[in-house]
Amino acid sequence: MDGVACLRVPQCHAQQFRRCLQSRGALDLSLCLLKDSDGTVLLPILPSCLSQLDLHSLRSMVASDSACELVWSQSPLKSKKERGKTSGDKLEKILQELLESHGERWTRELRGDVPRSFQRHGDLILLGDGCFSLPLWKRMGTVLKHYHTFLLLSAKNRKDNRQLWSAVARGLGAKRLAKMSRISRDGFRSPVVTMLLGENSWVRHVDNGISYEFDVTKCMFSAGNITEKLRVAGFDCRGETVVDLYAGIGYFTVPYLVHAGASHVHACEWNPDAVEALQKNLAENSVSDRCTIHQGDNRQLQLCDIADRVNLGLIPSSEDGWPVACRLLKRTTGGILHIHQNVTSPSLNTAASPAINDATRRVYGKKADREAWQAWADDTANRIASLLRDISSASWITNIQHIEHVKSYAPHVHHVVVDLECRPS
Repeated sequence: MDGVACLRVPQCHAQQFRRCLQSRGALDLSLCLLKDSDGTVLLPILPSCLSQLDLHSLRSMVASDSACELVWSQSPLKSKKERGKTSGDKLEKILQELLESHGERWTRELRGDVPRSFQRHGDLILLGDGCFSLPLWKRMGTVLKHYHTFLLLSAKNRKDNRQLWSAVARGLGAKRLAKMSRISRDGFRSPVVTMLLGENSWVRHVDNGISYEFDVTKCMFSAGNITEKLRVAGFDCRGETVVDLYAGIGYFTVPYLVHAGASHVHACEWNPDAVEALQKNLAENSVSDRCTIHQGDNRQLQLCDIADRVNLGLIPSSEDGWPVACRLLKRTTGGILHIHQNVTSPSLNTAASPAINDATRRVYGKKADREAWQAWADDTANRIASLLRDISSASWITNIQHIEHVKSYAPHVHHVVVDLECRPS
């Protein structure tokens, strides 16, 4: 048949189907997903995997009421590289015309300072720190935090300010624009973000049918954790009491309630801005009645012996929360700890082995990564068993159920999660 083979799925289940296809090696990662006019999403399939595609199995892995069908799309599905180039070309053209209208020359240096990646939250674009850093941009788009400062500028500078950021927003298809400079050292990992265009900094993000609202100038949102949120959504937590020790705006708290069916979640969070967003998100998803928020340092949490499951979703390490998590587990039956960590694996010494080719290096790298994850998980299991023994004065058995790779931060640095079953012996 002509066209591109795609799986047509409901938008609310698109991320789950995408993850299932990717885990089976059937998703064509070179092509972009396509939102159709009827509210469905088309997921491109590798032609070599069509004959092995089992739609019934896919439906059962996602949701009993989910629908999917194999179609051949006649609409052009752009490659990811092509889409990024098209967006970049449009922005470059708009900026070039703007600068030339101000008597400025478009240069290779300016082109290199245009954003190549960014976060999109509805109609707001959040730019990273590595763009618009040259003096010319700063002169034209002076970052203004106070309106009275804006009034002191000349009429020309005020016009230049509006023109630059309006042009950037138009080139990226947004109405609001913000820029992150760094992560603050206030202990809350609050972003240092300045609104460049628009007043309202609250945004809405939808993942797997769950609505998250937050203020981009006060709270972080990690889109890279989507696979772990989908995995949590697939847990069966009916009848369970869950404690989320680092709740944030509800990244994992809400999936535990909405999809995993937890009876009750105790959500711990010490950032007051994140707590405000968490309260809003619990209400937005109609699960406030099954969640108790504990604001403050979770090391001072006055709870123990209540949890069937504890989520420790803090990186680079959640070790400070391990003693708390052990106290929370039910004394008679135990439970499961989901422990997040950034694990560093050793790199291949290419100087000692210069003849090794790229394929061998990749194989070695993956093997070294897996061995490092396993070693960390084994050590964690032993240390948790020791903590449980000290807290309860009884022996416990810890069993590694699963090690999940969430994402890579840098070469040989990976965010992983160990599912650790802990039972009194």
